[in-house]
Amino acid sequence: MSKEIKEKKSKKKDSKIVKKIKQHMYKWHRTIGLITIVPVIFWTLSGLMHPFMAHFFKPEIAHEKLDFQPIDKNQLQFSIQEVLQKNGISEFKNFRIVSFNDAAFYQVKNTKGDLLYFDTSTAKKLENGDQKYAEWLSRYFLDDQKSAVKKSEIVTEFTSQYKYVNRYLPVYKVTLDRDDAMEVYVETSSSKLATYNPTSRQWFIWFFDTFHNWSFIDAITNNSIRIITMIFLLSIIGFSALSGILIYGLLWKQFKKTDSLAPKKGLRKYHRQIGIWVSLFTLTFAFSGGYHATTKWAPYTLSQMVYEPTFTTKEIPLANNSLNLDWSRFQNASIITLNDTTYYRCQLVQKEKYKTAKVDSNSKWNKKESLKSEVVYINATTNKIAPNIDLEYAQFLAYYFTDGAPKAACCEMVETTDEPQPSLENAKLLESKVLTDFESREYGFVNKRLPVVKLAYDTPEKTTYFIETATSRLAAVIKTSDKVEGYSFAFLHKFLFMDWAGKNIRDLSMVLAALTILIVSVLGFILFLKK
Repeated sequence: MSKEIKEKKSKKKDSKIVKKIKQHMYKWHRTIGLITIVPVIFWTLSGLMHPFMAHFFKPEIAHEKLDFQPIDKNQLQFSIQEVLQKNGISEFKNFRIVSFNDAAFYQVKNTKGDLLYFDTSTAKKLENGDQKYAEWLSRYFLDDQKSAVKKSEIVTEFTSQYKYVNRYLPVYKVTLDRDDAMEVYVETSSSKLATYNPTSRQWFIWFFDTFHNWSFIDAITNNSIRIITMIFLLSIIGFSALSGILIYGLLWKQFKKTDSLAPKKGLRKYHRQIGIWVSLFTLTFAFSGGYHATTKWAPYTLSQMVYEPTFTTKEIPLANNSLNLDWSRFQNASIITLNDTTYYRCQLVQKEKYKTAKVDSNSKWNKKESLKSEVVYINATTNKIAPNIDLEYAQFLAYYFTDGAPKAACCEMVETTDEPQPSLENAKLLESKVLTDFESREYGFVNKRLPVVKLAYDTPEKTTYFIETATSRLAAVIKTSDKVEGYSFAFLHKFLFMDWAGKNIRDLSMVLAALTILIVSVLGFILFLKK
């Protein structure tokens, strides 16, 4: 047999193999596409709605936060000790001062965790005080004093309408009798607005939760099955995109020969042309979505991470209305214990704000001015200001929540994992600073709590703690792995790389990418039905 005949047979054999491979590629590409058509439609449609709702149907509210004004010392006719004694309370967790309905009240957390309210001028208890304060806060945030309260309830766990992204627990859910059926969620222990949902937003939350987060699987089985299902389907979508790249990209020369003999027209032509361009976006969405889903295994426990020792009235010799401070700048006070010493944690208006926020003619406060606070700690025995305690207290709390102090009830309730926790016993503190504004990447708006103390430690995972010393809470803990996942989700899923063009262009780019993925998937499905 001649050499030429052998070469022809070899080429013919190779051609048959290539043809067979191509046939299988097509077959698997179609099969994968059919499996994922419904998930893709769910994810792209719900994903499209997110920026669309944010731009065109974003609800507005009169006030997003409560501006704390200075408290007049003359209102504090009774000290916290006198109030507790008069009402037969010998032990408590903490206290602070709140003002509403033209009166000031001591908000006292008892040993059961309930919030009680006592008038600072009369020492009398306000019945149903926490509910009344929640309703007052809701009206304040909405600037609505007329609508009747339709329903008021305590929310102690996250729900389909009050998602974990809101962070605060427990909260009051107050529903007002309005045309928009507005639901307001407030945390009375910090006077914070958690979120607010009119009817339009309630419907959107349900739609997004159902079709993007697949909460319907939770109703059938459990969270683990939901995550596994989502990761599995996202992996298949990724393989579908890769097979499309392989067929129409790397083997494009082979298909150009076929197309020259029998050119593809109509839907098949557009499916190929659009598909090769959007396959990269499909991969980025699928990868970052699957990677993000892997972080949802562990239950949310930050709401339990709070340090709340029990104080007795006898342990606090100094009355809070006798503190040695500038009472003209006084905003609030609470109590902490550190190194077996009790301190009053006092919030004062910053001096520069104090000067600009007053009207010289009658010394009234300009309520439009948002007043930032200065924090000072006063020894409850000596009545002397102790410097640098805020940082020291934040470090203690980071150590406490990790491995230092005996665990409180909060930390014993948290489910432990097999992953070893970083020890701060000998870890070097690399960075410490007070954050009064959110940082876009590491500590963003989603973390809710401000101000916080940032503590970055030299641990194997470069662990960074964010401590809210005002409430003795762990606001967030970030490790290197969390940062990697966070950057992945921000850049690949939310198109943070387009921030240079502004939020509007960034969201438009994200919408167009999701829309083209949807179009390609639908075109492919129509092709299958026609064939």
